Formats: sequence, C-alpha cells, structure tokens
Amino acid sequence: MVAPVRFPGRRKHKHYFPVHARDPLFAAMGLATTRTPSHVVGVDQTLVDIDARVPEELIARYALPKGASTVIASELAAALYDELLADKLISYEFAGGTVGNTLHNYSLLADDTSILLGVMTDPIRVGTSGYRYLSNTSSRVNLDHLQPVDGPIGRCFALVTPDGERTFAISEGEMNALAPGSVPPAIFEHASALVISAYLLRCKPGDPMPEATQRAITLAKQHGVPVVLTLGTRFVIAERPEFWRAFITDHVDLLAMNEEEGDALTGHADPLLACEAALDLCDLVLCTAGATGLYLAGYTDEAAKRETRYPLLPGAIPEFNRYEFSRPMRRAACDVPVKVFAHIAPYLGGPERITSTNGAGDAALSALLHDMSANRYHQARVPSSAKHARQFLTYSSMSQVCRYANRVSYEVLAQAAPRLTRGLPEREEGLDDEAYWAR
Repeated sequence: MVAPVRFPGRRKHKHYFPVHARDPLFAAMGLATTRTPSHVVGVDQTLVDIDARVPEELIARYALPKGASTVIASELAAALYDELLADKLISYEFAGGTVGNTLHNYSLLADDTSILLGVMTDPIRVGTSGYRYLSNTSSRVNLDHLQPVDGPIGRCFALVTPDGERTFAISEGEMNALAPGSVPPAIFEHASALVISAYLLRCKPGDPMPEATQRAITLAKQHGVPVVLTLGTRFVIAERPEFWRAFITDHVDLLAMNEEEGDALTGHADPLLACEAALDLCDLVLCTAGATGLYLAGYTDEAAKRETRYPLLPGAIPEFNRYEFSRPMRRAACDVPVKVFAHIAPYLGGPERITSTNGAGDAALSALLHDMSANRYHQARVPSSAKHARQFLTYSSMSQVCRYANRVSYEVLAQAAPRLTRGLPEREEGLDDEAYWAR
C-alpha cells in the first residue's frame, strides 16, 4: 500500500492521502481500487557540505571570490579541509547538493518515495564522503539507481565570514561522471516531478553530466512529468543569463530561485517583478526572498481564479495577491491564462537566530513538490473529484502552498544542517488553535 501523504496542522484531517478505505460502491460491485504509485525523481551532483565559520583573510589567502561558487582542485581542497579541521572551524559535515536536499526533505515530509540519480563511490568506506552522504539521507530516498564510480564524490565547502556572506568552494571528485545510460526510462512512468539544478550544466568539457541531465528531461517530457529547475547561485546565472532564459523556455515547467538569482535571470531586483518576468519563461515560479518571505507566481484560467479573503498587499504590482486563493495551472492548459501571485512573510517572523541560510530554499521547494505529488495521487484515486475539474498543478491554493513552504523553510533556518532532521509536528507549539493553518 502507498504510504499516506500528510500535511501539517489543521490540514491533517482535510487533506489526507491515500483514500485507503475501499469505496463502498466499488466494493458492492466487487471492484477493487487500483494501487497508484507516485514519487519524485531528481538528478544531482552527489556531494557532502562542509560548513565552516572562517575569517576574511582565509578567503583571500585561498584566492576564493567572496560570495561566489568556485570549483577548486583536489589538492587545494585537501589543504583547505586540513586547515579547517586543525583550527576547529568546521560547524558540521552533512550530505548536500540542492536536489539531494530537496528529495530528502520531500521524502521526510510526505513519507513517500523519491529516486535520486547521480554517482556513488564504490566501495564505500566508513568515514569517507560517500559514507557520510548515505548516513544523512532518508531511507525513503531510493538510491538503487546511483552509478558506481571509482573515486570520491564531491565536497562543497560553505565558508561563512563574520559578515554572514557565504563563499562556496567545490571539489568535484567524480560527482559529474553520471552517464546518460544510468538514467533509466522506467522511473519516469509514475513520477510527479523531475528536479534538476543549474549546477548540472556547469561542468568541465567532456563530463557526461549535462548529457545525462538532458536525457532525464527528454524522458520526463515524454511521460508528461513537470520539470523543476532550481537556480543554484546568482553567479551561475549571471555568467550566461541568455542561455538560461532560453533553457527555461525550452525545458522547464517550474522554476525555484531566490531574489538574487531572479535578478540575475530577469534583470529585476524586486522579487515580485522577477517572478512576473520569469512567468514569461515557465508556468510556475517559487521565489524565496530572505527576510521578506517568499513568493509564488503562476497561471490560472480566467474562469477558475479565486479571490483572496486576506488583505490586498501593496507592491511593484498593486494588489498583486488578489487571486492568491487560485490553484496554478500550466499556461497551455488555460483557455484565458491569468497571472496570479501569492506572498507570505517569514513564519513567526523568522527564527531568533539563523545559523545558516543554506538549504532553506530547498526546503521550501520540497513542500511545493509534496503538494504537487498529493494532487497527482488524489487525481488518480478520485478522478471524478471537483478538485480535478481542471488540470491544476497543485492540490492546494497558491496561498496555502506558500504557508506550507514557508513553514518548512523555517524548520531548516532554525537548525544548523541544510536538511530536515525530522518531519513537521502534528500540532504546532505556540500557535493559538493552529491559527496559522486554519485560514
């Protein structure tokens, strides 16, 4: 039996999957309901995140561009790691990779399967990066399709200076060695989404990872599976924004970014305007905006739009949240497409102390994927439901998805690790009658 897909708080009793009891009308006729598998597929560079608090001079001494993401040689990575270890500057070592983080969080939230495509050191020895990666990944993440490689997986140093700026130094190892032949077509048959990142196309000449990523996209499109792209860092996008705009237009259905990446992609520093511009490239946009909260932008049909009961918000687009109670659709599925937007401020104002923002955007995306997967599952189980009168991308309204994504993001911000270490509580502590979810 497929595991239940849960939502936190008050949603628990209203939105609960699967419909595990057999329909009495079907039972009376001797008909059995069908099993409906669902999962999320992701392609990633398998790596371990090493978070360290470092002085400014260390960044300069290793010639690392501050705030940027730089690929470094194995010898330099070894020297950097030894220095961080000797000086006791390392806060934690944890399984990383933006897609790996997202799939781990999704499986923890949904108690559902996800499938990760990438590479893994063979054999694995205790204490190595490969061992740490497996130790910190949910057992609900299917790793059976990882391609064995003779060499280490990647290491990503997140070096945080006293001003809070994060500088990334990446030692590749064999993380870009995924071959197209290691992307099996069968896993896309019942998938709810394919998740990729911009990092997968930023490889050395001759690395097979870009070709493997393109094969995964092609297979996803053949099976009608939405393609989700997360944008890495602003520097990756700023290197060639025209390429990324064309790539998103040709291949991507859902885009996940932060406000800096949105600026690099669209030229708009305002996250709301960046979301609006990105909608010209794809169908749905999730944008995390730091202390401002997060935005969700998408399309719905003119006849299906639903007006909010919340106060209308000011912004670069006046009263932009007027139709935030709508559910998003693919633009091509709309008779008369209308752009709709939703926003939410940080949950409880944000944590009192943020150790690191690493992984917060991945957490928000995992919540959105959970809702998309729930929609697909429910549609397969109860196709005649009024919830599926149109081809919606999510089960919930854009406003409610924002609340869920915001809550999950908070959970990562409040801890040191970039991945969830537990699911959300059944009841929210400190909220009056679970009012956060009740509206």
